[in-house]
Amino acid sequence: MSVAFRVRASACALLAFSTPGLAYASARPPQYVIVSFDGAHDLAQWDRSRALAKRTGATFTYFLSCVFLLSPETRRLYQAPGKGPGRSNVGFALSKDEVAARLGQIWSARTEGHEIASHGCGHFDGKDWSKADWKKEFDAFSTILRDTYSLNGLPGEPAGWKDFASTQIHGFRAPYLSTNKALSATLAEAGFAYDASGVSRGPALPLSKDGMAHFALPQIPEGPSERRVIAMDYNLFVRHSGGLEKSDTDAVFENRAYVAFKAAFDAQYRGERIPLQLGFHFSLMNDGAYWRSLERFADDVCRQPEVACVSYENYLKRTAIPATGAAPAGIGG
Repeated sequence: MSVAFRVRASACALLAFSTPGLAYASARPPQYVIVSFDGAHDLAQWDRSRALAKRTGATFTYFLSCVFLLSPETRRLYQAPGKGPGRSNVGFALSKDEVAARLGQIWSARTEGHEIASHGCGHFDGKDWSKADWKKEFDAFSTILRDTYSLNGLPGEPAGWKDFASTQIHGFRAPYLSTNKALSATLAEAGFAYDASGVSRGPALPLSKDGMAHFALPQIPEGPSERRVIAMDYNLFVRHSGGLEKSDTDAVFENRAYVAFKAAFDAQYRGERIPLQLGFHFSLMNDGAYWRSLERFADDVCRQPEVACVSYENYLKRTAIPATGAAPAGIGG
């Protein structure tokens, strides 16, 4: 969340544009693909995502919900705005051992070059929250992440953990993509580098407002009628099965998602080279159809020439963000 990160990102962008040796041979910008995961709880999906990254050379952003760093014994340390202690829309870790395993995944991912960002804590809809409410949520996230080893009585805190927790969380995505003016003001005052809670009609360049970059998940054509849908697994889940779990033994859902992702990528790769953003959760919706489509997609595109599959953090280090008077709109999801 530091000003220093913003300065470093701007310097890297300037260096890339001013140093011939860093330019792409075609003189076109690379096609950026930004894949992120909301919640970041299930341990098997941590392993699976990191294996995918190693195979493809990608770096990902993990939007962490801090309640997954609290066990049944420590859950009451979190109190959301307007809620009683120990309340969460997504539960908590099931045991102290689970917390320890998740912390190991977070640290390993960070050392591998991935980004850990904030998804808040209890996954509540903050559309009616005040600045004080948002600050309370961000303070809870910061405290729980920084002190999670001691709060849970866990040994083996890595050297550098507190510095990571205190200075290296630069981004945020709101639960349900639900935002308000109080959120934007609080994020800016807290020194976040970016907010990834917006939604746009098709891929859109991030824009800068109040010293912060604003990213938007695109609505992309999908299915036989090519109706647009937010490029996120949950929205595809609702589109395909009404949000009710169905088997995908014939791979219909997987193929529809893959075709939509690939078509959106191809349009930009051959065209304007606007970054393509895709969002996922650590839940295997519709028999894991959307994770399988992600793996196929990343295997196909991330190693292509002039393609960079990067985290939001790494994207900001490589590029310059244009200023604007307005941020992308949020549309629940």
